[in-house]
Amino acid sequence: MMYGYWPGEWLMILMPLAWIVLIAAVAWAVVRLARPSAVTGPGGGTATALQILDRRYAAGEIDDATYARMRGRMSGTGTDPS
Repeated sequence: MMYGYWPGEWLMILMPLAWIVLIAAVAWAVVRLARPSAVTGPGGGTATALQILDRRYAAGEIDDATYARMRGRMSGTGTDPS
């Protein structure tokens, strides 16, 4: 027999570590893909509040009065009715 020439003891140590690393990588990938991504603006950067407001208005999520009030409040020219 060739005792000592087969790396059995190293495999007994490395294989569980390899499985732990593999499971951690899969868990990280699942969490990364499941998390919602940030809202991006033109050019791939983070969208500003005005860009989000414009997008919501264009999609019909808010009406004209709400859009005008919120846009005025954000730009500092509108009055707060409260």
